Amino acid sequence: MTKEAIKSRVDLGELLPLMEEFYTIQGEGAHTGKSAYFIRIGGCDVGCHWCDVKESWDAAIHPPTEADAIVENAAKYSDTIVITGGEPLMWDMEPLTRKLKAKNLQVHIETSGAYPLSGTWDWICLSPKKRMLPKTEVLEKANELKVIIFNKNDFDFAEEYAAKVGPNCTLFLQPEWSVREKMIPLIVDYVMAHPKW
Repeated sequence: MTKEAIKSRVDLGELLPLMEEFYTIQGEGAHTGKSAYFIRIGGCDVGCHWCDVKESWDAAIHPPTEADAIVENAAKYSDTIVITGGEPLMWDMEPLTRKLKAKNLQVHIETSGAYPLSGTWDWICLSPKKRMLPKTEVLEKANELKVIIFNKNDFDFAEEYAAKVGPNCTLFLQPEWSVREKMIPLIVDYVMAHPKW
């Protein structure tokens, strides 16, 4: 297949830059402790300095993979599929999610919301970033708001975005891993004073 043909199929969402896929236990947010199959799509230009998967940023180093093959593999492991990145909404997620839903799978996304929403989702975990703010359509449809707390200013950012999501959106504050010892006590105090979190 020519480079142009590959690019065309990637643009259509028929091929996706697959970084990795794995079966695990969800470790964060509203579905903590549940088994899930994770599909990590390469490509991200949000550029968080504390990102724990910076190797996902360059989509060109991840092989364009058939959506059909991704779905067939995912369906072997779990009824819950989590699409993450990188930033998966850089790509058209409609073909992949349609194929996953056709197999009666629950389809979740973890996104910064910085790109237009594509695909059909059972659960949208929005983790907004200051460098590229989320689109209104993602804010309105988010089931979960997960704000990373790196410093005290992030509490204001969290409140700003809590006011922009729907009333049934579940709210989470998560410490950035490298400063967790410092931030966890602050998060605990904050949640005790602001129990909506």
